[in-house]
Amino acid sequence: MSDPTTLAAHLLRGHRDSIDRLDAILVYTLAERFKHTQAVGRLKAEHDLPPSDPAREARQIERLERLSEEADLDPEFAKKFLTFVIREVIRHHEKLQK
Repeated sequence: MSDPTTLAAHLLRGHRDSIDRLDAILVYTLAERFKHTQAVGRLKAEHDLPPSDPAREARQIERLERLSEEADLDPEFAKKFLTFVIREVIRHHEKLQK
């Protein structure tokens, strides 16, 4: 594999294979997370609790920002990602309240 183009193609394939595996991990991890948040939503609906908990959400965002810094991930990206996830969870909880 002394040809630079062949080497680059091989390295690219390796990176893409890793990305594909990580994408699968992300999808299955999000699915597992949503199973738990849906259980929380049902519990909240059964006990007439509000669909959102702003104090917990703020703590979770702060926690994720710290984790992202430790992991060398852009904290602003992590915050946007978790904010999106939290909005989806609240939307599901609100649907269960009706």
